[in-house]
Amino acid sequence: MAGPLPLRELPPEYVHPAPTTASQIPTGNLKAPLWLRAYFQGLLFSLGCSIQKHCGKVLFLGLLAFGALALGLRVAVIETDLEHLWVEVGSRVSQELHYTKEKLGEEAAYTSQMLIQTARQEGKNVLTSEALGLHLQAAFTASKAQVSLYGKSWDLNKICYKSGVPLIENGMIQRMIEKLFPCVILTPLDCFWEGAKLQGGSAYLPGRPDIQWTNLDPEQLLEELGPFASLEGFRELLDKAQVGQAYVGRPCLDPEDLQCPATAPNHHSRQAPNVAQELSGGCHGFSHKFMHWQEELLLGGMARDPQGQLLRAEALQSTFLLMSPHQLYEHFRGDYQTHDIGWSEELAGIVLQAWQRRFVQLAQEALPENSSQQIHAFSSATLDDVLHAFSEVSTVRVVGGYLLMLAYACVTMLRWDCGQSQGAVGLTGVLLVALAVASGLGLCAMFGIAFNAATTQVLPFLALGIGVDDVFLLAHAFTKAPPGTPPQERVGECLRRTGTSITLTSVSNMVAFFTAALVPIPALRAFSLQAAVVVSCNFAAVVLIFPAVLSLDLCRRHHQRLDMFCCFSSPCSAQVIQILPQELGERTIPMGIAHLITTVQAFTHCEASSQHVVAVLPPQAHLMPPASAPLASELFSPRESTRDLLSQEEDSRQKAPLQPPPRACWDLARFARCHFAPLLLQSHTKGLVLVFSGALLGLSLYGATLVQDGLALADVVPRGTKEHAFLSTQLRYFSLYEVALVTQGGFDYAHSQRALFDLHQRFSSLKAVLPSPATWEPRTWLHYYRNWLQGIQAAFDLDWASGRITHHSCHNGSEDGALAYKLLIQTGNAQEPLDFSQLTTRKLVDEEGLIPPELFYVGLTVWVSSDPLGLAASQANFYPPPPEWLHDRFDTTGENLRIPAAQPLEFAQFPFLLHGLQETADFLEAIEGARAACAEAGQAGVHAYPSGSPFLFWEQYLGLRRCFLQAMCILLVCTFLACALLLLSPWTAALIVVVLAMVTVELFGVMGFLGIKLSAIPVVILVASVGIGVEFTVHVALGFLTSQGSRNLRAAQALEHTFAPVTDGAVSTLLGLLMLASSNFDFIVRYFFMVLTALTLLGLLHGLVLLPVLLSIVGPPPEVVQMYKESPQVPTPAAAQEGRLRWGASPSLPQSFARVTASMTVAFHPPPLPGAYIHPSSDEPTWSSAATPTANTSGNPSTRGSCPATA
Repeated sequence: MAGPLPLRELPPEYVHPAPTTASQIPTGNLKAPLWLRAYFQGLLFSLGCSIQKHCGKVLFLGLLAFGALALGLRVAVIETDLEHLWVEVGSRVSQELHYTKEKLGEEAAYTSQMLIQTARQEGKNVLTSEALGLHLQAAFTASKAQVSLYGKSWDLNKICYKSGVPLIENGMIQRMIEKLFPCVILTPLDCFWEGAKLQGGSAYLPGRPDIQWTNLDPEQLLEELGPFASLEGFRELLDKAQVGQAYVGRPCLDPEDLQCPATAPNHHSRQAPNVAQELSGGCHGFSHKFMHWQEELLLGGMARDPQGQLLRAEALQSTFLLMSPHQLYEHFRGDYQTHDIGWSEELAGIVLQAWQRRFVQLAQEALPENSSQQIHAFSSATLDDVLHAFSEVSTVRVVGGYLLMLAYACVTMLRWDCGQSQGAVGLTGVLLVALAVASGLGLCAMFGIAFNAATTQVLPFLALGIGVDDVFLLAHAFTKAPPGTPPQERVGECLRRTGTSITLTSVSNMVAFFTAALVPIPALRAFSLQAAVVVSCNFAAVVLIFPAVLSLDLCRRHHQRLDMFCCFSSPCSAQVIQILPQELGERTIPMGIAHLITTVQAFTHCEASSQHVVAVLPPQAHLMPPASAPLASELFSPRESTRDLLSQEEDSRQKAPLQPPPRACWDLARFARCHFAPLLLQSHTKGLVLVFSGALLGLSLYGATLVQDGLALADVVPRGTKEHAFLSTQLRYFSLYEVALVTQGGFDYAHSQRALFDLHQRFSSLKAVLPSPATWEPRTWLHYYRNWLQGIQAAFDLDWASGRITHHSCHNGSEDGALAYKLLIQTGNAQEPLDFSQLTTRKLVDEEGLIPPELFYVGLTVWVSSDPLGLAASQANFYPPPPEWLHDRFDTTGENLRIPAAQPLEFAQFPFLLHGLQETADFLEAIEGARAACAEAGQAGVHAYPSGSPFLFWEQYLGLRRCFLQAMCILLVCTFLACALLLLSPWTAALIVVVLAMVTVELFGVMGFLGIKLSAIPVVILVASVGIGVEFTVHVALGFLTSQGSRNLRAAQALEHTFAPVTDGAVSTLLGLLMLASSNFDFIVRYFFMVLTALTLLGLLHGLVLLPVLLSIVGPPPEVVQMYKESPQVPTPAAAQEGRLRWGASPSLPQSFARVTASMTVAFHPPPLPGAYIHPSSDEPTWSSAATPTANTSGNPSTRGSCPATA
């Protein structure tokens, strides 16, 4: 006999076959897959029965265990350190950073507070006296910031970074210098006298007004102090630093200022200076030699004339340098001001952060609202505050998201039918998922996995959306348990039918997140591990604890209690359904080919006398093809929730006494069966779907080319805030980054000087390195050291030629000449350290510009002790630090001639400035050039590496795409193996993997069109998209695999049974993500909400549209085939005898299907819930099981309404 008709040959009212009597035969070698799946389901069945038997104990112990794990949140640590969050674990950058911290400690030498000024009218020139005056007003106001903490007042002069304070033997002069020594402030105001107003130091001398930088002329002061103290060494120090008259010799920005000194060039003329001309070439601090502020550090948006002269600029920047917490602690340790407050580094850090916040506040409030200029201020404390706010848990959004999901659970699972209502179960399930999320995060906290912004802002909602889906699945499947199931096996049957699919998708998600942990960025690795642990806890809670909740709900039903108010009895204890009599036609049907089902529309009313609900049901009868196999797809009810695809039906011979007629209501399963599947699986629709999918894939490939690498700090800070405005302005006008070229130990610095000079030259030639003006000397310690030696050599030569220095004495020579004398006689030999004959036979620097190796470390000790300004300007940061040595020109004992040599260097650095870095490609080009320079130096024996924020945060992009592709390949292979192992169908697994790969590619293209840059965060989402995509694809594929018939028919059956569950899962996921859209951080909205929403929609599109089309064309064969047995005699209806209906033969009817009408009046009680007691409500006779047509299981399509017939 012919098998099932193809989909296109079925009439509109056709309903899929039910699994009753037809025999099924496993195809080919698929007996093993079916047996293995049945074995696994048997284990789940046993687990469910055990949980139901001990539901109270399981629920108590489970809640106790999960509650204990949730307490781990008390030890959670939120990480906000950018280095700890973004530096690639185990990378060379991580190793280099560890080396730097090992040698220098945890902190940098200083912290920066920046102030940027722009015109409110975009593009307007700020190189005017008015604009500079407003900049002075803002900077001066901010510099006067004070905070009172621990009973002390802290101002800028106490906490600022001071470069190279010299040591003077005269105590009074030393104290005065410490008070007067200026803070390091890089500002365009330093080109004018007004720059002195930012310096807060002052000193007092009898008979003089307070000495401040606004009235301090160092040359005049030394002349006045000369008769009272020996200051020759200090005078030489100032002369070498080219301090001159300091600020009082510079033009006044406002010559009308009463304090403008008479020594100012424009004091007498009273003419305003040419601002552009004065700022051309940059400015100087109080030292012209060591404090050069280049134009690029002070001005942004510059424009020049054809001759290169500065014409205009659009932004001004001032930078205040503060001590680090460690430096501030060391500076005041033991000081009388802090001896009574328990001074520590922690307190020092608190002081600095408080002052920084006050600085930013005053700077932003310095100018009036109607000013033509605007001020943008920022500090490291501001950045810390942003990161802390970014990482804080939003209680309102978390509570709102979970309340929304609770409402969704109520709406989805609450029913008017008290026996089917599960509102309390839904609420409990959502709360259980919330507890599982908290316990998973608590377990991560106990494991020491630090939390970050992704953990607190995203994971609670993402885990909620994924976890609640399984709750809906189990709850819905529990209500659709096969009639006749023994009460003690209800939970076991539910787990047997749904546990395998839950296991498959949960394992896929765990594998996806664990694979995403391959991304070596600490923040994203922690997020991936936490997500995997949370998914595991969700899985354990749903499979182990939630069945106990279902068992308790079964007891509620057994005692006929209300759903949400279980203390009250249910009024829906009985129900009478009356079918209006109609005449049965005389037509006959082939037995075994079709069977009768009745689709009715109910009209209900309540009888006051019996308190019964009476339904009047006009029947419409339709015929069904023969029942299919117990393992066919029909054993999945269309009203069941997500992923009920691997369940195995009970033996077809177990029948319920009676199945109530279904309600004629619209649902997604009916829509899929009657409209969606017939339309989708038509030939022309398939073609359109394939063309559309190909076009979408091609468009996504184009969008993928638009994706750029990178993640700027401005992308993380909320838009519309002052912090975002500053970062955007800084990126536009001052894209400068301080970096250093670090030289390590392991080689001899003294004999590698030429290689060090070559390395510096090679690094300086990089495109991104800001070149120094031709008139400026290179700012490296080796250049400063060599130039200093050449300077004292020249002084020695003069003193030697004049006879002030001889072989036996240097007392009459100059300070520099005496230093050179002591260095020239050093041999570097511990046995014979001095050799006076070398005074005329050697030079401190040879003709090639190299320092004699035997003098290198001895001279380094002298230079560090004698040239503090040069050492500070070089930013050498030597380790080990050279020993302290004080020069005494008048020492007569000879002890001062012995100079201790510095230890071999293990750490030193050359500072550089990188500019013009706007896009990630610019950063990568600079990084690759720097690495190439270091590799070239390595061939010459010099061990070096670059250091700085571009290398810390952008070097990851060199291998990010490779890491992404590696993780994707691993994950797709793991997904294929997992699906092939659980489905035991490599063909099906391959189709699933192909669709998942398409989802990932198209999501990547969507990112390109949305302008989302590729960083570690989108990479994690892209990798996780494979696991989340399994939720949308494996159900349809498995439904197709376990169905019977042609490919079209099997695809239609798969859609019918999975359309509603997959859509339900997508809605629950979107609800979980919805609260992300309300985040204050645009970064969360764009990088998480939009990307994950696009992923959900793409997964829905591919799972319910593309995959069924592919399966209908190239799908695998069914696991079972249906064998029809043709009966030689076709019964026809006759009078019922002995409780049975008789059927006679009618050879005139086709044997494929027929339509009949039935005439009968039946009054019966509703079928009792499994495990419930039967309470008769009337004496009306009921049909015996023998007189009832063969009942179907809950998955039997005979319980479904048929599609309406079309004309």
